Amino acid sequence: MIRSITFFFDAHNRLKISKKKSNYFDVYFESGENGDCIGLFEWDQDQVNVYISVEASAEKNAEYRTWEFLETAPCSDRLAAAIALLEPFLIQLAYHKLNENAYIYRFRTLKERNAKVYTSLAETIYQSQLCAAIKAVRRTKEKVSSEPVLLDFGRVQYVLPSHFGFCLGVQNAIERAYETIANHPQQTIYMLSELIHNPFVNKDLNERGLKYLQTDKGEWLNANGSICENRSDAEALWNQLKPEDIVIIPAFGATHEDKLRLIKKGMLLKDFDATCMLVEKVWKTIKEHAQEGFTTLIHGKYYHEETKATFSNAIAYGPALILSDLNEAQILGKIMELPEPKKSELFKKHFSSRCSEGFDPSLDLEKIAVVNQTTLLRNHTIEIIHYFKALLIQRFGASKLKEHLWENPKGDTLCYATQVNQDALVKALGASVDTALVIGGKNSSNTYQLYQLCAEQFKDKAHYIQSEANILGIDTIKHYMYTKESRDSETSRTFLDAQKSPIRILITGGASCPDGIIQQVIFKINRFFPESELKSMDAVLEALNPL
Repeated sequence: MIRSITFFFDAHNRLKISKKKSNYFDVYFESGENGDCIGLFEWDQDQVNVYISVEASAEKNAEYRTWEFLETAPCSDRLAAAIALLEPFLIQLAYHKLNENAYIYRFRTLKERNAKVYTSLAETIYQSQLCAAIKAVRRTKEKVSSEPVLLDFGRVQYVLPSHFGFCLGVQNAIERAYETIANHPQQTIYMLSELIHNPFVNKDLNERGLKYLQTDKGEWLNANGSICENRSDAEALWNQLKPEDIVIIPAFGATHEDKLRLIKKGMLLKDFDATCMLVEKVWKTIKEHAQEGFTTLIHGKYYHEETKATFSNAIAYGPALILSDLNEAQILGKIMELPEPKKSELFKKHFSSRCSEGFDPSLDLEKIAVVNQTTLLRNHTIEIIHYFKALLIQRFGASKLKEHLWENPKGDTLCYATQVNQDALVKALGASVDTALVIGGKNSSNTYQLYQLCAEQFKDKAHYIQSEANILGIDTIKHYMYTKESRDSETSRTFLDAQKSPIRILITGGASCPDGIIQQVIFKINRFFPESELKSMDAVLEALNPL
């Protein structure tokens, strides 16, 4: 007869145990069904149904211990076996209240939005009369772009797309961070890494008491913000975490490795997880096609946090590999057609550091599915998909394509907010302008994609900046050079021709660029011209009103 047992956890993912007189620990469990079933396992050589129960309020006299503690504490053989049995399910345990179709942090409706929690604290960063007016006039649909707007100040004019700046995922993450500060004044609050890729937002949060556990490259930090050379360093903030502390997971999500480390320290996860639901949608897509035997090919920057998180989720379900561009896809295509041992040799040369452990190019490239790091250009991902589609048709025939290339029936995996910002910018690129400014954080992938679109159209008249501080004068601007080798490469460029009138400038902002920064850029440029040659803010705003 199959038996059933239940293990008990508290809200901090700590296991309920008992302490024996001989000063070692044993696991506490009860016979019978209780809680949420998580699977069927071997236990003491017999098959038993294993259940977990997460207690809303832990018993006062019971003892609960973190996984980190139990891994080094003197344990009974039974507790050691229980740890090995349950460890693969710790992440599932931390998110136990979510069903398979639920999202960690759903987008809030307009009525649920709580923008005041941050706009009232840092007005110059977040608030903009101009941007609010543009969005009210042009953004009739959140997911569909419309024609750009002309802000006519007279001597200088600005063309802005209908969609730019903050997306819903970023708004969600920022609200969660500021709400956490407001609601937990007595607790130490950390961010896993940068909340979003914008230095001004992260700096403001940092000044309000939040600390970063690690850099966007995963390097551990200490209290003064410097990088720890050794993870065993007692000064590393990771090593100072206590179960009563709070760690916010950013909009990009987190790797399984980081989540497990937090769980084992007894941290609450779900309550402070700000992962964008469109990023999580990609993870769900991966799970769906992996269960059908398809290998995941992630079109993304291998050094980007979101790609790392997506890759970490992907390898939990099956083989996965990261491709940075069409060129790498074509290299992989050549590998797919080679015989062994050349196939494995070339694969190892190009992809050994960007694939799941044990990846077998002879087996794992027979069925593939392409997903997107949500911030990249959609057309680039489509090019990769079309390339593999043609290759697989050539190899197996059109009638066999669906057996070898997975197609998402619900559409591609690109974030619609990224897509609509790109679509709106494309509509604005047709305008006659003297220069283009793309505003966003130095390490913002989606901002860089917007810059690429502008650079294709305007060449060296397109500039990538973080804020008005990059504008050194009417004729000089500090342009940011986005490369994977260096994130601090800047160069001075010629900006505006002061003799031209009127001067027309195209401006857009990435999904993590606050409206206030865009307005500050406009105001700084306006200050280069005599007040007598400029229209008032009221006149410009009035001209925006629809007829």
